[in-house]
Amino acid sequence: MPGFTWLPANEAAPEHVEAVFATGGAHKCRCQALKVPGWIWRDTTQEERDAAQLQQAACGSAGPTSGLVGYVDGEPAGWVAVEPRENYPRVWSRKQAWMRMDPDLEGVWSVTCFVVRQQHRRSGLTYELAAASVEYGERVGAHVLEGYPIEPPPGGSATWDEASVGLLHVFTDAGYEVVASPTLRRRVVRRRLANRP
Repeated sequence: MPGFTWLPANEAAPEHVEAVFATGGAHKCRCQALKVPGWIWRDTTQEERDAAQLQQAACGSAGPTSGLVGYVDGEPAGWVAVEPRENYPRVWSRKQAWMRMDPDLEGVWSVTCFVVRQQHRRSGLTYELAAASVEYGERVGAHVLEGYPIEPPPGGSATWDEASVGLLHVFTDAGYEVVASPTLRRRVVRRRLANRP
């Protein structure tokens, strides 16, 4: 994608993160659904989620951070959440077995959310963000990247909010492989990285 660049969020300006999250359904969740205890809409306020996400992004600090900001021609355009899997406590508290696969596997980083500003949708930006997650994983020493995408029905599509976890073909284009198909549309995908032991 011409003009695409990315930065870890801690190297980006907080207003760039805010610009990405200002539109679309993701501005309500702010990548907190797998982090907060209890039920996100009942037990947290919007202000708490906004503050938590910016704190986790750690803009302007040495890190760690919670995701990557994608730019198109220097303009903040998208986000992908990528962190060590242990930073998502609700992955382990859910009853679904697919969210607790291989708990002893070390060095797993989860790729849980994609956000694209409205004016950049249908441009291929999510593919760039998925590829950036691999490059970033290599940089930070992750052994395995894991995602939980949706596969649209044959001949069908997913809504933007539904696609926030990522679409299967976006992950497979970045070299991820399906390791489980726990429901009709949910997939668990992994990308093993070169720096794994």
